[in-house]
Parts: sequence; structure tokens; C-alpha cells
Amino acid sequence: MGALQDVLVFLVSTLFNLYITLLLVRMMLGLSKADFYNPISQFIIKITNPVIIPLRRFIPSVGKVDTSAVVASLGLKALEVFLMSLIAGASFMDQNLVKLILGDLLRMIVWIYIIALIIQAIISWVGSAHGNPIVPILNSLTDPLLRPVRRVIPPVAMVDLSPLVVILGLQIVLILLNGFGL
Repeated sequence: MGALQDVLVFLVSTLFNLYITLLLVRMMLGLSKADFYNPISQFIIKITNPVIIPLRRFIPSVGKVDTSAVVASLGLKALEVFLMSLIAGASFMDQNLVKLILGDLLRMIVWIYIIALIIQAIISWVGSAHGNPIVPILNSLTDPLLRPVRRVIPPVAMVDLSPLVVILGLQIVLILLNGFGL
């Protein structure tokens, strides 16, 4: 029974986290005013629309924040925790459930930024950025974090150190989230 439980935990966790990541990326792309006609954006929109469109009937956006994506992420994360507790045979009701869900979502957002910055750096080193549809999306996503750092730290010998500084800052955010019990 232990191996079957492990397989179920792996599948539930992976599938939920992939979909929640897409919902969070959709929200983040909206905040960063990314090109929604980009093929990558269109893929994310088409995959997440089955959940977002019904929620938009009841949950309007607040400013630039796609609140239906936020609510969907929270709901799916709660459902994942519920299913994981059923699989493990543990109690679902926990006093720290809200902290657990919010902490996981905040960590996912930080990791999305870290991975986007790493991919962006690798693409810039390889030099295949021209015509690649992911490059404008990554630029839109990471520019709000990189722009303030670039104002303070200029390139050194044609090397942009701002992604490194931002990744270090995001790692500090992860440490603080763990320190606050989120």
C-alpha cells in the first residue's frame, strides 16, 4: 500500500502544482501587461480558461489583479491539500491550513520568478533569443523586478548582474517565508 500511496501523492501533487503554476503565471502576466497574443500566453489562456471563465461571472478583477485566477489558485491548493490528506489518511482540518496554502502559493510565485530569470539568462548566453516566443514573455514577467536593480547596478563589462541580484533577493524572500512559518 505504501508504493501506491507514493504514486498517488506524486500524481496529485504534480498535476495540481502544474495547473496552479499556470494560473499564477496567467495572473502574473496580466500584472506585467504581457502580450496576450503571444503563443505562450495563448497556451496558458486556453489551458486555464475552463476554470477562470466560470469564476469571472462572480469574481470581478480588482485593478490589474485577475482575482479569479487568485481564487482559483487558492481553491485548487485547498483541494490538493484535502486530497493529499485523504491519501495519507490524515485529518484535513488544521489550524494552520490557511498559512500552509498561502505560504505554498507565495513560494510558487517566487519560484516562478527565479526559474524565469534563470531561463532568461540561459537564453541570453545561448543567443537563440531572436524569434523565440518565450523571450518577450520572460522579459515582461521579469522586467518589473529587474528594472529597479538595473537603475542601481549598471552592467559591468557588458555583463548584467541584475538577474543575480534579484535571484539572491528572491532567495531571501523564500528564507523569510519559511522563517515566518508560511
